Amino acid sequence: MTEANKIRWQCRRGLLELDLILERFNQHHLDGLEPGQLQCLQELLAFSDNDLLDLVMGRAAAPDRRYNYVLQLLRTA
Repeated sequence: MTEANKIRWQCRRGLLELDLILERFNQHHLDGLEPGQLQCLQELLAFSDNDLLDLVMGRAAAPDRRYNYVLQLLRTA
């Protein structure tokens, strides 16, 4: 299984809103991410559904500045 396929599998979440955002993100941005950005995405996917949705929606601040680029892509997906 490729790294991108693993990430796609991790993007299957319990919140419909988050599923829709992650699906669009995968279609538009996943294949263009650099290794460090993929690592940030994987770390973000380790958050609980509600916490991740809060980060993506801008209702919570990113715990680390290095997540900002991936979060911005998620917000525009």
